[in-house]
Amino acid sequence: MTRKNTWARLAVAVVLSVPLTACNDTKTQQENEQLKAHVAELQKENGQLGNDLETMTRAGNTMTKENEPHKAEIKDRKTKRASAKVASRKRRRS
Repeated sequence: MTRKNTWARLAVAVVLSVPLTACNDTKTQQENEQLKAHVAELQKENGQLGNDLETMTRAGNTMTKENEPHKAEIKDRKTKRASAKVASRKRRRS
């Protein structure tokens, strides 16, 4: 008799849990769909940011190359001024 009661209780538990599981599955599916849409949006945004980063890096490299001759020119001017200043100081002291 206890075995029959045990099986009966188990069957009742299973029958009662099925609708609850279906309800949770529906909510879970809706939540999963929302999360999938959000992940897809974030991946798209990440791709755009990656492209923007590459563009900015290339632009920065181009500007660095363009600045090199200007830096050399400024350095040359500074060395010319420094030698001229030293010469003028010597004249004033003597």
